[in-house]
Amino acid sequence: MLDLVRRILGSGEGDAGDAGAPPRDVSVAACAVFLEMAHIDGRFTEEERRSVVRQLREEFGLAEEDAAALAVAAREEREGSLDLWRFTDLINQNFTDEEKDRLIERIWRVVYADGRLDAHEDYLVHQLAHLLRLGHRRLIEAKLRVLRDRRSGAEPERERGES
Repeated sequence: MLDLVRRILGSGEGDAGDAGAPPRDVSVAACAVFLEMAHIDGRFTEEERRSVVRQLREEFGLAEEDAAALAVAAREEREGSLDLWRFTDLINQNFTDEEKDRLIERIWRVVYADGRLDAHEDYLVHQLAHLLRLGHRRLIEAKLRVLRDRRSGAEPERERGES
């Protein structure tokens, strides 16, 4: 697990402490976006934490332990960042349109982990779609897929609450 964190953050002298530098790994950037979404409403629930780890496991093929370590590394990057642009820029440089569609769908899954959509979450997900260069239609299509999965019970570890 420690090796994963070292690979993500880099092991060279002085390269892990620059809060203005972009993350070295797109998985850190994606996780930072998930974490920002999970925290935007002022609460970070256990359901949201589990959802973030689940999204990391599924998106990047990580073991539970590695996904949790990645979340710790991304939290540090997120806390040292002034905005989300550096994360979304790295994602834009490394993800195809299809991968960004999948990512925005995963962001919606984090939003609905606690069973509801808060006004701050709605605002942020629209901003993220803009930063990721995704049109409104693609954003809404991803949201509808997530809501449909929740209603049909297709989503793992589905939480109760309003949709």
